[in-house]
Amino acid sequence: MNRPQPNEYPIWAEAYISKVNQDIFEILEEQVFSVPALFARNQDKENFAYAAHKWTLKEMLGHIIDCERIFAYRITCFARNEQQHLPGFSEDDYVSNARFSERNYEDMIEEFAMLRKANLYLYRSLNDDELDRGGTASGRAINIKSILFVAAGHIIHHFEILKQRYDVV
Repeated sequence: MNRPQPNEYPIWAEAYISKVNQDIFEILEEQVFSVPALFARNQDKENFAYAAHKWTLKEMLGHIIDCERIFAYRITCFARNEQQHLPGFSEDDYVSNARFSERNYEDMIEEFAMLRKANLYLYRSLNDDELDRGGTASGRAINIKSILFVAAGHIIHHFEILKQRYDVV
């Protein structure tokens, strides 16, 4: 699949799309394993935050899970030709209201893997016409292909933060 063009997504998405430098499906499939592996290797840091008012490792994982669900929902809506505008979300509000600190870390790791595996069935089922479909989410036009790149690039972005600021291995 070719990269999305700048006219297919809002400017904020470029920060994530630009991080995708190989086949999108290879990255999405590889993340089924790399995300759980990274978080599992760093279980001893699940409640670590690198500074006050920053997310813990567990909250970061919860945020990634929330985004996985939101991206899949948007893709489903647009693939089915939804004409309604989809709402945006405040990542900080979602994390502060999610009670991730009360959740079992291992369950959350497995949850991400299962979500991504399930979502890949949907993503692989989409034909070229559906991949080009789009709509409005968070007040901006975006197409499905772009959301796939955002989903992969979003995780790459957070991996960079985790390595730089959380000293994960």
